[in-house]
Formats: sequence, C-alpha cells, structure tokens
Amino acid sequence: MTVDRGAANTQALKRLTSFEPWLVDVQSAIDVVPGMRANMILTSGPPTPWSRFEYVQRQAILQGAVYEGLAGSFEEAAARLESGEILLEATQSHTCVGAATGVYTASMPVYVVENRAAGTRAYSNMVEANPPRVFAFGAWGDDVIERLDFIRDVYAPVIQAALRRTDGGIPIKPIMRRAVPMGDELHFRNDASTLLFLSALIPHLLDVAKEREADVRRVIQFIQTTPVTFLRVATAAAKTALDAAHGVEGSSMVTGIIHNCTGFAIRVSGLGDEWFVGGFPEYLGDFFWGSGPDDICWAGGESSVMESTGFGGMLMASALALPNSGPAEIRIERNRKMYEITVGENPEFKIPFFDRGAPVGIDILKVVDTGIRPFMQSGLVRKDGQGSCGLGPMVLNIEPFTLAAEAYRRRYGG
Repeated sequence: MTVDRGAANTQALKRLTSFEPWLVDVQSAIDVVPGMRANMILTSGPPTPWSRFEYVQRQAILQGAVYEGLAGSFEEAAARLESGEILLEATQSHTCVGAATGVYTASMPVYVVENRAAGTRAYSNMVEANPPRVFAFGAWGDDVIERLDFIRDVYAPVIQAALRRTDGGIPIKPIMRRAVPMGDELHFRNDASTLLFLSALIPHLLDVAKEREADVRRVIQFIQTTPVTFLRVATAAAKTALDAAHGVEGSSMVTGIIHNCTGFAIRVSGLGDEWFVGGFPEYLGDFFWGSGPDDICWAGGESSVMESTGFGGMLMASALALPNSGPAEIRIERNRKMYEITVGENPEFKIPFFDRGAPVGIDILKVVDTGIRPFMQSGLVRKDGQGSCGLGPMVLNIEPFTLAAEAYRRRYGG
C-alpha cells in the first residue's frame, strides 16, 4: 500500500496538538468507564493474561480485589482470578490511564475528561498521597486503605460537587499552558499545575463549603500538600489527545507508550490497535536514600502518555528545577535530541531555552533510523512493595520501536 507518510503524520499531529480537554465530572468507575463491571479489575499495560502477572503488579491486583470486597483474602482473590470469577482487563481497553500498577476497581472514583475538539473521552483514577508510599506503587496497609477511603468518600464527592457548580467543567489546557513557564513539565513536576488546578476549583469549592465546610477544608489541604494531584487529570487529557490522533492511515506517529511487568509497549497511529512489546528502559535518575538498582521492580505504568503527547521528557529543558534528573546541561541536550525523532513542534508549549515549540509526535521510523531513543520521566516501584525507590529520567528500549517499524514497512512498504 502506497501512502504519503508526511501528510499522514501532519494530520495525526494536528489532531494530537489541537486537543481541548475539559474536566467535566467525577464518578465511580462502575458508573462511567465503558465496559466496567462490578467483578472487574483493570490494570496498566497491554492486554495480558492473569498467569503472566508477577511481583508487585500481581500483588497490587490482589490488593484491589480485597479492597473492593471481591475476595476476603489474597489467596481467595488469586483463586477467583484464576477461575475467571474476577475479570482482569487492561486499562487502555477501557479508555483509562493506569498510573504505575494502574489498578482500578468498580467503586474507585475517576476523573472524566472530554476532548471537545475531537469528542474523545478518557478516565483516570486518583492519587491518595505523595510517593513513595502509595497504592499505585504497591503499598498496602491500614494507612493506605484509610487514604483510599478518604479519596472515595470525601475527596471525590467534594470535587464532583464543585464541578457540577461550574459552567460545563474546567478547561485543562489553560492550566497546562500556564504551568509550563512556571517550571512544570507536566509529568514528573506538577507543582504549579496542581496549584493552578486548585485555583480554578476554589470559587466552586466555596459554594460546596456552605454545605460541607469540614470536608472542603480537608480537600483543599490535600491538594495543597499533594503536588502530584494534577498529574492524574493531565494523563486523562493526554489520553483524549492520543485517541484522537490514532487511526490515521499511513501515520508512523506513536499514540501510546505503556508498560506492565512483562515489558514496555507502544501503539502507532497507522497500525491499528496492536501494541508492540519490548524490553524495559534504562533508568538514568537518582535513587531514594536506601534504594538502588537491585530494588527496581517494573510493575506497570501509563503516565508515559505525557511523553507521547509532547510533555514530560519532551519538556525537560523547561523544568530545570526538577530533582533527581541530573545536571541542567545534560537535560537540555537530551531534550534537544528529541527534535530529531518527532514529527513536529507544539507552538502552544514553547521551550524558552530553545526558542522553539516543544518536540511532539514520536516517529517510530525516525527512532529506528537515527538510533535516538525517547526519554521519559517516571517513578520506579520497589520490588518489596513498599512504594517507590526513585523518580527521574529513563531512556526507552528500542525493541518495541523496531518491531513497530518492521510492521509499518510490511504494511506500507519502504
């Protein structure tokens, strides 16, 4: 099949960068996530059978089953997953984004984000604390359960009530545009965007406070002290953009980067719904005190949708205050290389140091032909399930890009 790859990538890039995401609601996953069922658990990464999950991601799925009341113990949960009484599916198959292990259960609340430029919707669950000791990183115990209950019973209802007092929701892109010049790259650093998010909510939270002042005070304090709050909203916004850009015949642009405990995977706009799975990346950041390379456990994650949309590792040179990311000159050079493997630039998100729009739209053929691998910012899960052992930059394995490039050339020639 002969195609104009340049024209296809231009079309896909336009869809990607013209997204207009709005946070329109908060609801329980069972009430809004397409195809969600009461006995279903979602987890991050490409579709994978239960038998292949291991280590922390496997344990997090069991924890989700017990938390939801689908089983009374981890042993019972494992048996019910094995028998099919508890269904296990991929978050991406349900238009969701899974942070780290990415576990969703039916009663967990989700942000509902709508891309009004394309009509796509996506969903993200909510963070209950700052890393390292969070449920998504495999942490478990009475303290974790208490915080999950707070999100379900206090935070989510208050945010829902505030959103329903707005005129159709809260536009997300203006928050993102303002946050980048303030030092955020919208993946690893969301300090400014989280406070801007809170600022947008405040007028409506004041209305809610007339009925539940104590709860609103707790929610405001939570957002003020949990800088990663906005990341979950941003990943859902990014997912709406990626889904809008997907399915352009002939496009070699990446429309998703995800992973689970079996490997990293990418999706390509012009190659249907196949995920191309390869090896794990090389971590380049620092470790938390007391942790090291031997503590790493690859346990899933999909917040790399941010790099796929031109944020995170594509904006490192605009976030020089980032901790654990190496000297500024190294970050700047890494960011500069990303122009060589992307389809274009995003004029709405400029990098002042380069006086250019951020590189956006990873091209699988450029990655393979140049050998330059994309960078991303991410957290590392500890193999003992006690949260995170590090946060920082990593360079992706080239294997999934090679597999995707081979598939592209089989389909389109060249």
